[in-house]
Amino acid sequence: MSLAVAVQMDPIETINIDTDTTFALMLEAQRRGHLLYYYVPRQLTWRQGRVVARARPVRVQRVRGAHAELGAPETLDLATLDVVLMRQDPPFNLAYISATHLLDRVHPGTLVVNDPHSVRNAPEKLFVTQFQELMPPTIVTYDIEEIRAFRREHGHVIVKPIYGNGGAGVFHIRPEDTNLNSLVELFQTFLNEPLMVQAYVPAVREGDKRIILVDGKPVGAVNRVPAPDETRANLHVGGRAEPARLSRRDHEICEMIGPTLEARGLLLVGIDVIGGYLTEINVTSPTGIQEIDRFDGTNLSARVWDAIESKITRRPDHARPT
Repeated sequence: MSLAVAVQMDPIETINIDTDTTFALMLEAQRRGHLLYYYVPRQLTWRQGRVVARARPVRVQRVRGAHAELGAPETLDLATLDVVLMRQDPPFNLAYISATHLLDRVHPGTLVVNDPHSVRNAPEKLFVTQFQELMPPTIVTYDIEEIRAFRREHGHVIVKPIYGNGGAGVFHIRPEDTNLNSLVELFQTFLNEPLMVQAYVPAVREGDKRIILVDGKPVGAVNRVPAPDETRANLHVGGRAEPARLSRRDHEICEMIGPTLEARGLLLVGIDVIGGYLTEINVTSPTGIQEIDRFDGTNLSARVWDAIESKITRRPDHARPT
């Protein structure tokens, strides 16, 4: 099966080919003989009922500094493609939401991964609240009095913006810390959105486990251990990647959320588990595949493409680009 695939992502020139999940997905697609196109979200256009992208054919290789060979730009009608990978990073803002609305116009005739309607309705830190029984004690609020009361109850708390990403703006506030009010006031000066406040889970010092699910089934995990002077375990802020295995609790969590992910067309998802608690469900552009592959000797990109290919239904009128 040879597919025409467009990859909507951040500028390809800036990616880290040793860690970038999108790059791994592109390498595997190319290995399977799929035709790849690349564009950034600003190159999307709705034109008289059609969604087009100013895209470029692309070939990728695992060579630093020469990892992408781009062809001449051309205007692609996305309805003529088989697959669009929506892989630009958050933040989950109006630009991101607008992109999901545009891609709604071609899905499911062209399979968009992940389903743009479901992505729009599943921002990471809000979607997880549908599974509150799996979470640490949490509130989502604008109200400083609610935050103060929660802090009095739990002592150590984590404060983070509801639409942040990559660990940006995540603060650990200790019981003796006098900066909570100032921090909330600072957020409120530039964020017109509520904050998420969670009870601090000390087990984060042992690691924040990223579990990858494909079609609602867990396929691998990596443990991310924060640096000694950090609360956040994100790898790009100094977290250390370690091999990980799925515990009984991890399987329980995946079994509880998996059917919802599959039903919503959220084919590639990364969840974060700390001390047996589910803290986030990442559906926008989840990462971690390359780290898991290196530790486990797997090829998770192949699992993703197996799932994508199984969902492709060719239409007789599906005229592909030549």
